[in-house]
Amino acid sequence: MSEVGIILGSDSDLPKVKKCFQILDEFKIGYEVIISSAHRTPEQTKQWVSGAKDRGIKVIIAVAGGAAHLPGVVASYTLLPVIGVPVETNLSGGMDSILSILQMPGGIPVAAMPAGSAGGMNSALFAVNILALNNETYYKKLLEYRENMKTGILKKNDLIAEKGLMQYIKELEK
Repeated sequence: MSEVGIILGSDSDLPKVKKCFQILDEFKIGYEVIISSAHRTPEQTKQWVSGAKDRGIKVIIAVAGGAAHLPGVVASYTLLPVIGVPVETNLSGGMDSILSILQMPGGIPVAAMPAGSAGGMNSALFAVNILALNNETYYKKLLEYRENMKTGILKKNDLIAEKGLMQYIKELEK
């Protein structure tokens, strides 16, 4: 069963948020994906969002670029938490998308993630945070994930001490 719904305004956004899918797969969280535009397919978007809770969806991740209206439109059709992921654009590196998601009017909240691959990754982790509120398995996996990040950082410091800073940098540049 899918607990996370992911809606993207364009299939060209799929590779840009690949880390979102990887994180959800790593946590073994079911998700469904749909390409639907707030402007080009508004009725499809409304139907998909309106039926999300009945399908078992608990969190929606909405990915959009440019004017980035999709997260706000999605949030207007549901009481489920909506996480907005801005897509980097050629116009301003994604700043237009970021501001569109951040500037939601009062009363219709959307969580805003960073543009770029970090946005996809953080949106999935934020969804896991939300799901972990009522799921001890996800909570424990999240603790383990964070502990693994910590261990990875400490190992890098050990490598710098062992190899020397300049040698470590050379290896990173390969």
